Amino acid sequence: MDFYEGITGKRAKNEPKKGDIYVGSSDFIPHGIRQMNALKKHINLKNTDHVLDIGCGIGRTAVALSGFIDKGTYDGFDAVEKGIKWCNKHIHKKYSNFNFKFTPIYNDLYNTFSQKAENFTFPYHDAQFDKAFLFSVFTHMQIPEIRQYLNEISRVLKNGGQCLATFFLYDESKKEGGSMHFPHQYEGYKLMDDKVTAANIAVSVPLLNQMAQEAGLKVKTIQGGFWRNDVEKEGADEFQDIVVFEKI
Repeated sequence: MDFYEGITGKRAKNEPKKGDIYVGSSDFIPHGIRQMNALKKHINLKNTDHVLDIGCGIGRTAVALSGFIDKGTYDGFDAVEKGIKWCNKHIHKKYSNFNFKFTPIYNDLYNTFSQKAENFTFPYHDAQFDKAFLFSVFTHMQIPEIRQYLNEISRVLKNGGQCLATFFLYDESKKEGGSMHFPHQYEGYKLMDDKVTAANIAVSVPLLNQMAQEAGLKVKTIQGGFWRNDVEKEGADEFQDIVVFEKI
């Protein structure tokens, strides 16, 4: 496909080669637009906001936002260096208010770096951002890592700032099912694979609320994703569950 699109010129100008995309199998440009629309809908994203994209990947959401955030700023960081290089070459050069940082954080799906997410400090100032977001990041982290990231999100958000994040969530009091399966049960969370801990994780709603409160955040809304059996794809904004946090 990359060869065909290269010789026919059919690849979108702001789209990486398919062989370079490591952030999921969905269509790159349309999915980025859907994510931008979810940010506008759930956290009232504005073109004047100072925004942090945590785990920005190879710029799927950034490409969509580059035509929207014109009076604010965008910052993104990721643990996969080739994604950051692509973003700097194809986005930052054209939009100087879009900045990307490579952060070598360990992940057993992607790398063997020594820096652990559970001890990682975001390379940004306190109260720097109006909004933050994470798509399909918390679903690949362990509980201590999620706690640390929630603490850091709270630190870098302004008072009243909001964060949209996606999770796989469950409630012990309800019988729930979906297309994702988490057979390994622990206290407050479940794992898809207990050998590859970053494969996928599901977090209980009570534990999510507890971690948010400890970080100085409040869970404002939860919208179920269409991975759930009881959620129609047409009525959901994301495959994973959307959670909106607000800094207290």
